[in-house]
Amino acid sequence: MSPVTLLLRPLRNLSRRLLDKWVELRAVEPDINALDHSALNLDPDLPVVYVFPYQALSDELVIEQLCEGRGLPSPTLPLSIGDMRLSHSRLRLLRHSRKGKGLLSRRLAQLIEALENAPDEVEVQLVPVSVFWGRAPGKEFGFWKFISADSWRVTGVLRRAIAILVHGRSVDVHFGQPLKLHEVLREGPEDQALARRRIARLLRVHFRRVRTRLLGPDLSHRHTMIRNLQKAPAVQDVISELARDQNQRPARLEKRALRYGREIASNMGYPVQRFLAHALKRLWHKLYDGIEIRGMSRVKAIAGDCELIYVPCHRSHIDYLLLSYVLFHEGLMTPHVAAGKNLDMPVIGPILRRGGAFFLRRSFRDNRLYGAVFDEYVHQLITRGHPVEYFIEGGRSRTGRMLPPRPGMLAMTLRSFLRDTRREVAFVPVYIGYEKVFESLSYQRELSGASKKKESPLDLIRVLGQLKQPFGKVYLNIGEPLKLGAWLDKTTPEWQASRHQRRPEWLTSAVPRLGNEIATRINAAAALNPVSLSALVLLSTAHHAIESSLMQRQLAMLVRLAGKLPGRQDHSLPEGTPEEWIAHCAHLGLVTLRPQHLGELVIATPEQASLLTWYRNNVLHLLALPALIAFAFRNTAQYTLQALDEQISPAWPVLVRELFVPEAPELKGDIAATLALLSDEGLLEHQPATENTPERWSRPVASQESSEQLRLLAQPVQPTLERGYLLIAALLQHGSGTLDREALETHSGALAERLTLLSGLNAPEFFDKRLFRGLLDTLLELDFIWLDDNRLCFGEALEDLQTRGRDLFDPALRHRLQHVRLRDTPDTPEDNADSADESR
Repeated sequence: MSPVTLLLRPLRNLSRRLLDKWVELRAVEPDINALDHSALNLDPDLPVVYVFPYQALSDELVIEQLCEGRGLPSPTLPLSIGDMRLSHSRLRLLRHSRKGKGLLSRRLAQLIEALENAPDEVEVQLVPVSVFWGRAPGKEFGFWKFISADSWRVTGVLRRAIAILVHGRSVDVHFGQPLKLHEVLREGPEDQALARRRIARLLRVHFRRVRTRLLGPDLSHRHTMIRNLQKAPAVQDVISELARDQNQRPARLEKRALRYGREIASNMGYPVQRFLAHALKRLWHKLYDGIEIRGMSRVKAIAGDCELIYVPCHRSHIDYLLLSYVLFHEGLMTPHVAAGKNLDMPVIGPILRRGGAFFLRRSFRDNRLYGAVFDEYVHQLITRGHPVEYFIEGGRSRTGRMLPPRPGMLAMTLRSFLRDTRREVAFVPVYIGYEKVFESLSYQRELSGASKKKESPLDLIRVLGQLKQPFGKVYLNIGEPLKLGAWLDKTTPEWQASRHQRRPEWLTSAVPRLGNEIATRINAAAALNPVSLSALVLLSTAHHAIESSLMQRQLAMLVRLAGKLPGRQDHSLPEGTPEEWIAHCAHLGLVTLRPQHLGELVIATPEQASLLTWYRNNVLHLLALPALIAFAFRNTAQYTLQALDEQISPAWPVLVRELFVPEAPELKGDIAATLALLSDEGLLEHQPATENTPERWSRPVASQESSEQLRLLAQPVQPTLERGYLLIAALLQHGSGTLDREALETHSGALAERLTLLSGLNAPEFFDKRLFRGLLDTLLELDFIWLDDNRLCFGEALEDLQTRGRDLFDPALRHRLQHVRLRDTPDTPEDNADSADESR
């Protein structure tokens, strides 16, 4: 052992003891709780060499401590290959020349050379390791650039020491997949120099992907970025056109563009992000029982290769805080978040802006300059590699269901991709589900007709006042990412030829298709939780009351169905037992348990039932097909597969588009699979085919409980079918070409409100005007109706749709729907048929 080593060893040991006491690992990938040979895909019989991107004693000591604590091979173990002897099993990938160029480190080059000359059975596993101190993104200048150890440049000893003091309680460690060195050499080129470059390139790409995923690109100074917006060619073109058309001075318009830039641009800062991470951690523990995260590996798999656009559903004001918090603690770069201008208020606005929020006006259709500045800002974020987050619904869902996507941000993203297609853009659908949302009361007031209350800083104080209430858990599920280039290749093959055009012809139709696909992927990743399941069952009863034993059986059956249904299986199911789920809902104050000497009852008061509709609508789409099939059996006791397919096929596309259900390649096959599941559950009786009769399914006759379970399964889809029936009936009643969209939406909403009042129901979401607007969009898309001089026109196809839909309803329900219609035209043949059915 050399004298230098003898002198340095005590210093190294002292440094190790100091770091052991000071350093706290905030995140380790793979999961620190499961960190072992299998988690890292290591062969325990082969030697391991840890490869660091550059030499840093602090990184090496952290990995030594972690490996020894988890039973992994230590980086301090000696290694011998042929004539090569290493006193330890750690190497750095690069050494830096005076010119700043990264060169392969001498020891790594020696290891590769030794393996090239070694027998084939000799193998070494290279494990790339990245250690991040604080994860502060780089900046062009500033104090945080000085104390950040982890940017895109190697830091000096002084800055590293300061970073350890500042960020030692927030260290991230990432282990890459092992690289079997001899195996790679055999697969690569015979030329040794080329083989070494290939290995170095593989490792460099890995380290670059990890750093991109965690740190993102450099954050340019806000003033510089705003100046760049003003000077962008697209913005300058609009300024020139406005100056010519409106006879204004260009200098004045340029000042206005700068003002718009300051109004829009975020001012993301690491200190505020770090503060928010700690503050929100305490808030989530106070407010919720925990956050269940599913599917994050999907994001990590593409984060280093794609520009990420996070597109969560929007159910609460805290959606964007929650997602940014989760991404930060999962070791991913937090996104720039599009927020409404209404949130740029005193105190709250500057904090959100520092946390990454950029603000947009609700509408800027008539302000070309603002639109050009905002469009350029989004383009710069995406092309520079910043992850972006926005809500395609445009606003929070007051009904609990996915709202029709708005085209604005999607169109901007698509145009930005067409301008610069060097890197793939990937949309990351995110479903966020709550067991209890703190805005539920305000949602109910707004749906009942109250005006939307303007946000104010006092709302934060009101939220803090609710911290003592139980709010249950939050579920955050990542759906299947959508890579934009691949999606365009599949749906719009001609996009490549016209991608340099500002607004190609296909863009108008591609944007809504893209929105529907993303919304469908969000819904496919929904979380069935105890509250949403209980809402599905309890709201299906006549008086919002049910025996506890029956409710438990129904809950268990719904979970089994949801786990076996055909199609995408991205949704998550609850853990525990039905009895525990009911007790949990009672604890949250969403249901009432009433003991009774014949058995416990589960009851929802009128106020609770009104709130539960929101949670039922969160997951209604997951069970839409079995619910529609069960509903068909309410009026008809027996079906063949062919007859059932013909009966529900016309209604299914309407449900698919309103509820954003993944559309089946072959509906008939999914119907057959669902019928088999319902038969296995005893909800339908199956009669196999014979020589004289085809295969049939029928309602259970002997079992009263099975009939009740089938009815409960069918009930959740009834409001959607009723709304469609009322809208189409109103249009048919007034005649083709007589109503415009606004008149029909208003008239249909009034009919729906009248129906709820006559039925004694407290369900304001039933007559939400936006639902009728979405239904009209669906009928227009499916060509059942069309616009002529802004008037709604229809033909025999709509009348046939209404006739088939009418056959789904039993006579009593048809009579109730007919009775509520405003009779401003003479009776139609349909009315007479309904009356005849009722008289029978």
